[in-house]
Amino acid sequence: MLLVAAALLHLGFQLTVSALVYPALAAVASGEESAAEVSAGEWSAAHTAHSRRIVPLVGLTYALLFAALVRALVVGPFTGWLVVAGAGALLTVLTTAFAAAPMHGRLGAGRDQELLERLRRVDLMRLAGAVACALGSVGWALAA
Repeated sequence: MLLVAAALLHLGFQLTVSALVYPALAAVASGEESAAEVSAGEWSAAHTAHSRRIVPLVGLTYALLFAALVRALVVGPFTGWLVVAGAGALLTVLTTAFAAAPMHGRLGAGRDQELLERLRRVDLMRLAGAVACALGSVGWALAA
């Protein structure tokens, strides 16, 4: 059940980022939140605040998911469902490390609407990984 709880926490976190956090950040990037053009300083402040708030949550969520996956591998049973859960988690972590994080690094230097849109598309890959992880973990728990 620990794996299911961690995977569902991960899915909830990822859904929140995809449905609420990134759209709000995109609104700042395009100036949608007001009629006035967003200054470079406002963008920088918004992105820095986003990064400062989200990084600890990402770290905690991924650490709990990793610990739950390791425990599931040790306790067993090793099934196809566990492979699906692990593959989904791996997709999310690797996409974060090798795509989303570098994009955020570039966005920290200045707003770029095209890069932000690419980040939102990459985020959909992370969401797909979180969904696969959650489905795999539930299937694994039901099969155990």
